[in-house]
Amino acid sequence: MPRFRPYIVGIAGGTASGKTTLARTIADTLGRDRVSLVDADSYYRDLKKLPVEKRGHINFDHPYALDAELLREHIKTLKKNRPVEKHEYDFEQNTRARKKSIIQPLPLVIVEGILIFALKELRRLFDLKAYIDEAPDIRLVRRMLRDTRERGRSVENVADQYMNNVRPMHEMFVEPSKAHADIILSNGNGVDGFIDHLQSLLQQRNAAKGGKHAKK
Repeated sequence: MPRFRPYIVGIAGGTASGKTTLARTIADTLGRDRVSLVDADSYYRDLKKLPVEKRGHINFDHPYALDAELLREHIKTLKKNRPVEKHEYDFEQNTRARKKSIIQPLPLVIVEGILIFALKELRRLFDLKAYIDEAPDIRLVRRMLRDTRERGRSVENVADQYMNNVRPMHEMFVEPSKAHADIILSNGNGVDGFIDHLQSLLQQRNAAKGGKHAKK
């Protein structure tokens, strides 16, 4: 039976807008055997060569902080129906962790990250682009809770990073990238319809695959 290349969906939006939650919801709804998840957070540049005290001064919300070349190569490899191996990222040390995971070229591949539509070389790889447009105050609270609970940051550190890096970079790169989206999900509206649309796409591709097989 012929195998279609994966359908690549990009989900972008500001920090803590709900990108990861949406991606996991899609995978749980459509089936983990049919959906692969790629988090752009795992593709930040490895800073292990920098002294620890200097790593905290890197602006992770600027496109240069992202190893876009590696992420692009991995997406292109998945499009060729080949798996990729990626490192997890250690946000406490700002380095790539030893832990690795294999991403399989399943029928639907979801790539999520704040900057994936801001870079032309990445956004041209997506078959469908969705942007989550969440209110700034909600995103700030979510970011504060996440970084203090999961990433070992202090409230002061998170607030300083938000004001000096996150907010200005969002206005400079992330918010303008919304213009490249095919679908905009605002304040949770449209999520069910978006998932239904992806479900329909998978069904159509599966039917087309079966039809080609039947004709042989």
